[in-house]
Amino acid sequence: MTIQEVNTLISPERNALLQHPLYNKIKTIDNLRAFMEGHVYAVWDFMSLLKALQQKLTCTTTPWFASPYAQTRYLINEIVLAEESDLAIDGQRLSHFEMYLDAMTTAEANTTTISTLIDKLKGGTPIFEAIATMNLDEGVKDFLNFTFKTIEAGKPHEIAAAFTFGREDLIPDMFTEILRGFQQNFPETDLSKLVYYFERHIELDGDEHGPMAMQMITELCGEDQQKWQDVIAVSKEALKKRYGLWNAIEKNIR
Repeated sequence: MTIQEVNTLISPERNALLQHPLYNKIKTIDNLRAFMEGHVYAVWDFMSLLKALQQKLTCTTTPWFASPYAQTRYLINEIVLAEESDLAIDGQRLSHFEMYLDAMTTAEANTTTISTLIDKLKGGTPIFEAIATMNLDEGVKDFLNFTFKTIEAGKPHEIAAAFTFGREDLIPDMFTEILRGFQQNFPETDLSKLVYYFERHIELDGDEHGPMAMQMITELCGEDQQKWQDVIAVSKEALKKRYGLWNAIEKNIR
């Protein structure tokens, strides 16, 4: 099995996402704010998948020992560096999640719900209990539950599949063009930080992190055909859950 074969097998789910009607529904600033208020959960859970991979594939405990995944631990640490401590538009160091929250605040989108979820978790509420008690659409809850169930299962190749396929590279370039048009038509709303976030994320995913993640999948699966089948199954499910998230956001916009 190869990465190319995986991409071919998951292409129906991927293409459905790229053609989701949600993109054409974002016509006003309020529509855009509603999009951000749902999409922020995908920005946040991405970091948990990344940190789960770092815990599984590098050594984050003491005494330190070299993990057996020489190439992959380099890839993971490179991605963590950029995702957790990137340069924001004003030159300060922020995680991409913090950059997104900052962009939401500047665009006057509501960050109360995502902040409440994080406060619950910081207070010690278990993740699945926290998700269950939140006032969120079932599509958002299903999306988050799938992510953290995959993490809880603890299989590096499955976590890597959820991380690699169906993430931010599914935000098509046309979305950035929509944002630029909004900035021209609604100059009273500052979207510069949001445009910067998407441009930066798409740049990293396309030029660096995407190829790195593909290498990681290849190293983790090797010649184990069952692992490759697991990757396909998890990737398809991840894409379906992302479609459900898009449905939830579209419903909120309507």
